[in-house]
Amino acid sequence: MEHFVVSARKYRPQTFKDVVGQQAITNTLLNAIDNNHLAQALLFTGPRGVGKTTCARILAKMINSDGTETGDEDFAFNVFELDAASNNSVDDIRSLTDQVRIPPQVGKYKVYIIDEVHMLSQAAFNAFLKTLEEPPKHCIFILATTEKHKIIPTILSRCQIFDFKRITVKDAKDYLKYIAEEQGVKADDDALHIIAQKADGAMRDALSIFDRVVSFSGKDLTRQAVTENLNVLDYETYFTSTDLILENKIPDLLLQFNNTLSKGFDGHHYIAGLASHFRDLLVSKTPETIELLEVGEETKKKYLEQSQKATQAFLLEAINLANDCDLKYKTSKNQRLLIELCLMQLASITFDGEKKNSRHYIIPASFFKKKGITPVPVNLPKASTTIEETTPKKQIPANNFQAPQPAKIDLKSDNKRKSGLSLSSLRVKKEHQIKQMEVVVDEENLPSEPFTEQALIASWNEYTNSIRSKGLHNLASILAMDTPKVKGTTIHVEYPAETNKVEVERNQYDLLAYIRKSLSNYDISLSIDVNEVKQKQYAYTPMEKFEKLKEKNANIDILRKTFDLDL
Repeated sequence: MEHFVVSARKYRPQTFKDVVGQQAITNTLLNAIDNNHLAQALLFTGPRGVGKTTCARILAKMINSDGTETGDEDFAFNVFELDAASNNSVDDIRSLTDQVRIPPQVGKYKVYIIDEVHMLSQAAFNAFLKTLEEPPKHCIFILATTEKHKIIPTILSRCQIFDFKRITVKDAKDYLKYIAEEQGVKADDDALHIIAQKADGAMRDALSIFDRVVSFSGKDLTRQAVTENLNVLDYETYFTSTDLILENKIPDLLLQFNNTLSKGFDGHHYIAGLASHFRDLLVSKTPETIELLEVGEETKKKYLEQSQKATQAFLLEAINLANDCDLKYKTSKNQRLLIELCLMQLASITFDGEKKNSRHYIIPASFFKKKGITPVPVNLPKASTTIEETTPKKQIPANNFQAPQPAKIDLKSDNKRKSGLSLSSLRVKKEHQIKQMEVVVDEENLPSEPFTEQALIASWNEYTNSIRSKGLHNLASILAMDTPKVKGTTIHVEYPAETNKVEVERNQYDLLAYIRKSLSNYDISLSIDVNEVKQKQYAYTPMEKFEKLKEKNANIDILRKTFDLDL
């Protein structure tokens, strides 16, 4: 069987023109050689698999060429490659500096390529400093590393630094297409694009993945074969998920997510990919940003088509939700529930939770039946874009109610729509219930009998005891803080803190309903004041407690004097 050579070695560039994605660096090196302006210490830094060592070998070969050598001559005797990961001691560097003094036997320069130079020890770096600063004229050092920040500053200051960038997806795909043609492999454009994306900017990784996929699928490289072999989520998964989100199909969306997990994919990978999908849809909506979409031509058409279904506001909120879920994933104890909750929120963005409400009443009729109040009908014009609520002429507002003003609801406004599952809609519903007292009722049927302050206090205490028996101890304690006073038909109470006032206001409807019914007077209203000075009456010091007890029982002071007790 013939020996197989991997593509990363078989197609390693032999000249600077063959290097992919590093035109700025290769042009600089070529001009330096042509103009005899090449530094004696170079540092090549950048991610793995982008061509650092390859460029070092090409440079070593070119600086020794004079035009008379044969094509396959590589000046191997003049090029010394040192792996600093395994030769990182002081003795290794001293051995190297001893060899530097010997001039080359063939060619003009001796080139020392030190790979992974950041692995050298501190002592080795220090031993290398003098030689690197003043090397012999026949010697050139090329240092290569993926972690420039680990190299001491005194080494960096003695080198000319070249930063290699990641290979772009387009450049990697074009080079893979060239390799496929050389090997007689028929490859889909989308398949090569997925390989280039999976390589994450490393050309060596892209070629290694290409060899693996070709071994799996043979001479016909399809997108399905690539996604199956690399175990990556296909674009179709995210397109289907987005369609289900836009159609508010939460059950189908959860089933699809479960099916994705059953195929062995990670939930974190899924939600991160979904956030990227929303980003790609957003850049597809504007012609100026379409070039930021790094996908194949067929997939780009699908993005353009789906981007028309989603609004920009939806995509921005969806990106925010998906990205927030991505950030919380690692710290969550129930990661699957976190993603499922995020999917349900995404599917609820465009869900109109009010569309199932009655079309004849602003507030459902069942609510008023419980309270004994007649609902106000609302006329819905067919040709108009607004709903106007009008007050019946024969109805007279009660003393404690206000006639509702005409309300206009803009049916075209998307910004005022609230999701039925959102917290904001629940808050609006609660405020709506609090304002229910503003509904117009008939004054003739409401009694308004006179009452005394003692009767009011008795009714107030009865209500306080009733809610305490139901477990509402906090509210009962607040109501018991002050004795209500009456001016006309208005109940006045005073509390030491704003929080007490807010708590009573939240429950004032039930409180007033009980007192009005008990005293047969529906003109009764409630006025709550906050007196911060009053708060001091409840923050007793030991002396204040003693004085309070002495007021109730004078014998306590006699007891203190008899036994000579001191506070």
